[in-house]
Amino acid sequence: MQRTPLITQHQSAGAKLVDFAGWEMPIQYNGVVDEYQTVRTKIGLFDVSHMGRLWLSGAGAVAFLQRVTTNDVGKLAVSQAQYSMVCNDRGGIKDDIFVYRIALEDYLLCVNASNREKIFSWLRSHQFSGEAVVLEDRSTIMSQVAIQGPRSRELLVGLGGTALTTLKLHQACQANLGGFPCLIARTGYTGELGYEIYVDADKVGRVWDLFMQKGSAWGLKPAGLGARDLLRLEMGYLLYGNDINEDTTPLEANAEWTVSLQKGEFIGSQALLTQKRAGVPRQFTAFELVEKAVPRHGFKILDSVSSRIIGEVTSGNFSPLLQKGIGLGYVAPSYAVPGTALAIDIRGKAMPAVVVKAPFYKKPKS
Repeated sequence: MQRTPLITQHQSAGAKLVDFAGWEMPIQYNGVVDEYQTVRTKIGLFDVSHMGRLWLSGAGAVAFLQRVTTNDVGKLAVSQAQYSMVCNDRGGIKDDIFVYRIALEDYLLCVNASNREKIFSWLRSHQFSGEAVVLEDRSTIMSQVAIQGPRSRELLVGLGGTALTTLKLHQACQANLGGFPCLIARTGYTGELGYEIYVDADKVGRVWDLFMQKGSAWGLKPAGLGARDLLRLEMGYLLYGNDINEDTTPLEANAEWTVSLQKGEFIGSQALLTQKRAGVPRQFTAFELVEKAVPRHGFKILDSVSSRIIGEVTSGNFSPLLQKGIGLGYVAPSYAVPGTALAIDIRGKAMPAVVVKAPFYKKPKS
């Protein structure tokens, strides 16, 4: 298994390490629910260095990205980011990604760990001969950690990130945190105020230690992938390999907002345009269980009257916030209307459920 540069920190903190997409990663430290609650109320520190970080530069970078991603890269100003998709010719999702415009001709792509090599090869194979684009995989020389939680800004500003006070969602800036040069982006996958910090791999250990030392005053704790998954589920965010794959289109996954059919042709655009005109055969939907039970990935979704199988749970768990089972999955559009009664087959028993509008977690207005 591969390891991030922070493996020693995880071992010292007593993390339970598991195989995740070929990486030895912390699933939890002191407990998934405790770490979840820390992110919702204070600050959680995540190692996300297993993610892929691809760098594109050159005069042809914009045109290239317009061709290989679904969103409109032309709308990005320097220091802005956008959520997007890389699709195959059939409109199926090869990966969901974040695109950062770092400079006029420099872009950073954050891709899923399991898809890093696949996406890098795919992008290389779609470069035109002589195209003014340089593509590099910087995943091993650049690391990434996430600071997530309502007190995250206070901590980072206290460490020197004064520019963060005006940073809006999906914006990024360069800053020195405790003397370490970093790229800080107001992004994350938890639904809380949070930031992702990109730093040289040979410095990330000292940055992590700095956060652990200085963050204790704000209630910071390290958090593992278990808490991260629970947090993203409550937001209804997509998890590659569970909720989306190459047989799923962005339109089916309720991610049509990441698709710009007006910008011109891109890989998969014709298939997506055809599907948009015809209507999707299935729709990604969220549901809550009526009785206390826990839906899991792979469980069958049933018609509430006939008990006929109408879909499958792609993600599910018990929400500590709502104190009920919640899940995501695909059903025919007629079943995806909020308020529709469903049932989930949980070990042979049809448990009643109801379709709801995501996200499950709605942050209180301050």
